[in-house]
Amino acid sequence: MPALSELQRNAVRELLRTSPVAVELGERFAAAGHALHLVGGSVRDALLGRLGNDLDFTTDARPDQVLAVADGWHEGTWATGIAFGTVGMVRRGYRLEVTTYRAESYDRTSRNPEVTFGDRLTDDLARRDFAVNAMAVALPDWKAPDAFVDPYGGLDDLAAGVLRTPGTARASFDDDPLRMLRAARFASQLGFTLAPDVVAAMTDMADRLDIVAVERIADELDKLLCGAHPRAGLELLVDTGLAAHVLPELPALRLEIDEHHQHKDVYDHTLQVLERAIALESDGPDLVLRLAALLHDIGKPRTRRLEPGGGVSFHHHEVVGASMARRRLKALRYPKDVTAAVVLLTELHLRFHGYGQPGTSPWTDSAVRRYVTDAGPELARLHVLVRSDCTTRNRRRAASLAAAYDDLERRIAELAEREQLDRIRPDLSGDDIMVILGVPQGPVVGAARKHMLAVRMERGPLPREQAEVELRDWAAAQGLAPAPGADRTDG
Repeated sequence: MPALSELQRNAVRELLRTSPVAVELGERFAAAGHALHLVGGSVRDALLGRLGNDLDFTTDARPDQVLAVADGWHEGTWATGIAFGTVGMVRRGYRLEVTTYRAESYDRTSRNPEVTFGDRLTDDLARRDFAVNAMAVALPDWKAPDAFVDPYGGLDDLAAGVLRTPGTARASFDDDPLRMLRAARFASQLGFTLAPDVVAAMTDMADRLDIVAVERIADELDKLLCGAHPRAGLELLVDTGLAAHVLPELPALRLEIDEHHQHKDVYDHTLQVLERAIALESDGPDLVLRLAALLHDIGKPRTRRLEPGGGVSFHHHEVVGASMARRRLKALRYPKDVTAAVVLLTELHLRFHGYGQPGTSPWTDSAVRRYVTDAGPELARLHVLVRSDCTTRNRRRAASLAAAYDDLERRIAELAEREQLDRIRPDLSGDDIMVILGVPQGPVVGAARKHMLAVRMERGPLPREQAEVELRDWAAAQGLAPAPGADRTDG
């Protein structure tokens, strides 16, 4: 973590960048007799030198007064959070959220607060999740000696990289159990360590997470996975027991290893695969890839078999794992496209196994085509996942696997250039099939197209006449004689 002087320089630089908008808004509130402070994550991120264009403010003004103060100044507003005291507005490319001081209390059977507006900044800061998010800067005169407000030592925590709660951790998490996931998320995003009492409260209160809406849980999991240090956040979830309520398949990977049946630690292997996949990302955090890396081996506990002689097998764990991944992501209400992509990657991650290795048959062009076609738009991610899945410490084996996959990618590139693999279609269209066989649109056409696609995969592109012969031979084998008058389509 940066030293205090560096934090302060970061804050000055970031606040100077945003001051034309922030100071203007502060001046309007001051003129109307109201206080305005930049607050929470915005202050934290300014101190870290990573403040974006989303700015959070807090004020003693009520929502209707906020709207009146900003009338004619903003370039648009939204009021989706107005029931909780938040008014959103846009100005010069910045998204601003202004929230009235709050002093809400929580119903312990849900995480829905009973919102009451407050009159003091200190009370509003006291209800914040962590001390690093309980700092504020007064506006418009943010350079004044007393403009920086830090009643809970958030600046010191930020310099030390420590996460503490303003009050007791137990009370904070009892108010809002989602904060336990936020703690793990900050460990991932910012590299923070957690104060011992925070970890203890998370461990003791993990079951409180059951009252949190699943969409909120998934949102925090996404942010954790897409952080800079997701392994740290995931290990916190597992070690505190929170993972059992979010992603129970992850702690289940910590399989017992006895002295007679040795195998690689699947839990540690999974975290290594995740880290290796992240290192191979080319364009920022890839949620689908990271989810696939995390879930690719979750079928192993259910397929584990102790073999004679001390071996351990996990036959068909990719098929079982794909099914488990589908159920878990559906339970977390992930979008269908994300779920489908992760399931496909989980199912295909072992397909490469044995390619180019001693004692195995070389892949035919047909097998390479099928690999590409089955992966579809996920091929690039599959390349990364398969390469990341090699965590062996045996340098010779690691080098052999890398060379084999290099060779597979070379063959894919050669075939793609020659045959346009990304657009493989049957050599005959549905319309062609209907004319040649004299059949209407229906199941027969679908079955014929499926057969012709398999032929295309096996033999590559065929001349038109050969494709028609193949179709007629298939139809005859199915007992489908061309209708009277059906004729070739090429005249």
